[in-house]
Amino acid sequence: MRRVVESWILLLYFDGLMHFHGFPRIHAVVRAQQLRPASGVQESDRELSHAVDLACVFYFKPVLCLQRSAATTVLLRRHGWNAEMVIGAQLLPFRSHAWVEINGRVVNDKPYIAEIFQVLERC
Repeated sequence: MRRVVESWILLLYFDGLMHFHGFPRIHAVVRAQQLRPASGVQESDRELSHAVDLACVFYFKPVLCLQRSAATTVLLRRHGWNAEMVIGAQLLPFRSHAWVEINGRVVNDKPYIAEIFQVLERC
């Protein structure tokens, strides 16, 4: 439950950043989040990603993929995982999407998502 609350607070934080400062600020915050060494028993990346998913259910409005991926990346890094937020685009029809990877493995979306979208940025 503690990780769900922590995730919900991160969702709120990134929602505020998006609303008041836009994508550049979210990008800068995620890029600046340092990997913290895991202390004690390290929670699995799946457990932490699931905590963000649960926080999305309890969030007061729909959560966008950028907000969710930024929160997931920061949460994972805070708990010892070398996570990257990935931003991709598809040309026809035009769509953009964000997801999280650890060592090239998608952790918060469908495993084939990287095949659908052309990667534009990793941070």
